[in-house]
This record gives sequence, structure tokens and C-alpha cells, in this order.
Amino acid sequence: MSVVDEQILILCKTYPSPSEKYVETSCVAGMRENGALIRLFPVPFRLVSADKQFKKWQWVTAKIEKARKDHRPESYQIKIDTLDCSAEALPTRNSWAARRAALQSTPVFRTFTDIERERSANGTSLALLRPLKLVGLDIEPVKPADWTEEEIAKLLAEQRQGALFEEDKAELKTLRKLPFAFHYRYECVGAAGVIQQFRHKIVDWEAGALFWRCQREYGKDWERKFRQRLWDYMNTRDIIFLMGNIHRFQNQWLIVSLLYPPSELERTQGDLFA
Repeated sequence: MSVVDEQILILCKTYPSPSEKYVETSCVAGMRENGALIRLFPVPFRLVSADKQFKKWQWVTAKIEKARKDHRPESYQIKIDTLDCSAEALPTRNSWAARRAALQSTPVFRTFTDIERERSANGTSLALLRPLKLVGLDIEPVKPADWTEEEIAKLLAEQRQGALFEEDKAELKTLRKLPFAFHYRYECVGAAGVIQQFRHKIVDWEAGALFWRCQREYGKDWERKFRQRLWDYMNTRDIIFLMGNIHRFQNQWLIVSLLYPPSELERTQGDLFA
């Protein structure tokens, strides 16, 4: 398959998970210059050098090729060593003007039902969805709360190889497993104006990082602070989900990223007091 140079706006990094072949991987998704969504996999994000660690809302360039074992149309393999992350992330000033402009060429669905219909008809596996409103944030314990021995072995394997015979001196860091799962319940307007409710898991890296920060800074009070951001704050924004499905079970979808520009009211008020 041909290798091409591509410029991609990063919109998503999922919380990493153990991988037998790649130690740990994050699913990375973004938008091509023509507005088409693209999935880049695998990206062992925490293990690559600092100059390759891109940010959300940053344009990057790299050589990519169509994934050989993942036939979803948006899935590509990235040549990590060709990655250029020198561009600055798009700013939030002027009510996210630059970020909003970048998304103009990408379709935004109004109901999850239409996304699933697109998947059935065309194999679509990434899509932007603007829900009518959020109706709940569910936080549930994960069992088991920690990685299995097999998963830990996967996480440490590559680091041990890199340390060669200095394993005792090397600092081996394993990825922490999130002990909770986070789901949004939300409403969309379906056919004939019927309100439909859906529930999907949030796997955005930002949500995982927010949990660890809240737990570290607020201890037992972490959930209240977590909800302030994921519920109170998000309900003031014009929230858009980047939805992605699971390779092995393509009728199962996840919220792989949260995009949250200011709401229309917030933008208007900002103009009044500018």
C-alpha cells in the first residue's frame, strides 16, 4: 500500500490501554485538510520522544498508509519517526474562532441513529455528533480495579527491553488503570422530532487525566470536582462528541473525544463586553 504525506488536525487521544504488540497504545483521531476524519493507530504516546508528543488541536504532518488489518475506511498507520509537531495548537481566543473554522468542512450529525445508519451503509467508524442536551454523567467502578498480571507484563515488556541489562537501575513506569468508567447519557432529536436518549462511554484522555488530577488534589472529594468539569462546565458549552467504534465490534461506539466550544449565548455575551 502507498505511503503518503498528510497534514492532520489532532482532535482525539484516547486513554492508553495495554497492547501485546505495541506495549500500550492510544487511538488518535483527527481531521485531514479536506475535512475527512482519520484514525491513526497505533500510537504508544507516553513512550515516544517529547518532540513527537502532539497536542489536541495541533496540526501535524507525517507519513501514513492505509491500515492493513483494520479495514475501517478512516484507519491508517502512522510512521512515528516522520511526525512533525512543530506547529502551534489552534488558539481558543475570539470564542474558538480558529477551531470552529477548522471544523467547518466536517459534517456534524444531530442524532446517533444517523451515525449508526452511516456505519451500516458505508462502514463509517468516526463521526462528529452534537447532542441536543446532556442528561446524565454516570460514574461506575471498574472490576478488576487494576491491571491483570498479563496486562502488566505487556506494559513493562518494551521498557525492559530498552533498559537492556540495567533493569535494576531503570525506572519502569506502568500506565495506571482508571478505576472508574465514565458515561454520558444524552438526548438527540430523531425522526419526526421524537426525542431519543443514548448512553456512551467516554474514553477521552482528558477525562482520564482529569480523574487523576482531581483524586490527587482533592482526595475523597474528587468526584464533586470531577463533575464540576465534566457536567457543570460542559453543560455551559456547545459540546460535540467525536464518536468512534470498536474494531472488533463495530456496532459498539465510544465517545473518543470531547470538543467544547463556547455556546452561542456565551459568544454573544463575550461580544457585548469585548
